[in-house]
Amino acid sequence: MKIAILGGGITGLTSAYYLAKKGHQVTVIEKEKILGGLASGFKGDNWDWNLERTYHHIFSSDKNILNFAKEIGFDKFYFKSPVTSSLFQISNFKFQILPLDTPIDLLRFPYLPLFDKLRAGIMIVFLKLSPFLPIYKNMTSEDFLKKTMGINVWNILWQQLFRGKFGKYAGIILAVFIWARINKRTKELGYVEGGFQAFIDYIEITLKRYNVTRLKGCQIKEIKKQGEKFIINGEIYDRVISTLPTPVMTKLTTNIFSPKYLSHFNQLKYLHAITLIIETDKPILDKTYWLNICTDKIPFMILAQHTNFVDKKNYNNKHIAYLGWYVDGDSKLLKMDKDELLNYVLPQIRKITNHQPLITNHYAFKAPFAQPIFDKDFEKNMPTFITPDKNFFVANLDMTYPYDRGTNYAVKLGKEVSGMI
Repeated sequence: MKIAILGGGITGLTSAYYLAKKGHQVTVIEKEKILGGLASGFKGDNWDWNLERTYHHIFSSDKNILNFAKEIGFDKFYFKSPVTSSLFQISNFKFQILPLDTPIDLLRFPYLPLFDKLRAGIMIVFLKLSPFLPIYKNMTSEDFLKKTMGINVWNILWQQLFRGKFGKYAGIILAVFIWARINKRTKELGYVEGGFQAFIDYIEITLKRYNVTRLKGCQIKEIKKQGEKFIINGEIYDRVISTLPTPVMTKLTTNIFSPKYLSHFNQLKYLHAITLIIETDKPILDKTYWLNICTDKIPFMILAQHTNFVDKKNYNNKHIAYLGWYVDGDSKLLKMDKDELLNYVLPQIRKITNHQPLITNHYAFKAPFAQPIFDKDFEKNMPTFITPDKNFFVANLDMTYPYDRGTNYAVKLGKEVSGMI
């Protein structure tokens, strides 16, 4: 069969591989000039490695992507245990970075009484070991954490993390999110030699051997039906798999699906992602890789000192840091260019670091519909593999629910949808 895959991210590339192995004639259509979606990378001046536009790592428990890499002969993943810390405001003008990576770190945490720390620790272990329970879909994360860990723990450790990630929606996020977040996380994190783009390029070479057509820089204008087949940009296909963001897929399929079916997707809510990547002569953070921002006085969600995880020699001996936000579609930050974003955050960076590194370069990237809102209506409105048209399938990152988006689940979705054809 002749199959079109809409979107050249990890999900689309994985499904293309498995379908081509079956002998199908597969075409991947990607609007960007490179494949990889959110995991795609770029190179700064004199860098040896690519760097992702949005921060990426995998967990040691991410067997889907690791098994897929092994199957296609890619062996460039490696693992480390970088430091995760949190930033707290302790006075009007003073901030403190504290590690919160281990049980010992939690016991040493100075801003909670011992009883609250023990209670929080017990619940974290419970969530780590717990199977999925119905209660997680019947409570918000806020209510669940307040009732199980206590209001003090919510106010100090969790409240700002949820506000930073979900904004005005923080209070309606189901407890499935915090269960999945803690249940999945491992201290050991993985990265790719050469950056994730090296993995993507390897997949593309593999697809080329299977005669998969890759149409890069190709915008899909419309999708039409012709009997049981589909016409996309003048080409006829027997089957279509959409890995596009749900709102994008919805707009493209008004000729395919009924308004009633598509109306479910219009109920879904999303935030957009912004990353500002800063290249400096010295690190902003001394030891920490991942810094959670637990104060509303710092106007970004996380600061990830990438070169405290990946050796700076791969980036011309410069230090690389990510600053990240999730924002509404009307946020003023979406209208800022990279220079405006940098000027916006510089005063805040000075509050975090004891020194002022020299900024040698900076880059900004924006990704629409990057964070779905896991509220009480999300599951009943989210897409599924099967659609009302038996020849049109959906496999996108909304379907990682209740887990947060990531390359591991992108691989899982791509393999699963390929098995349906």
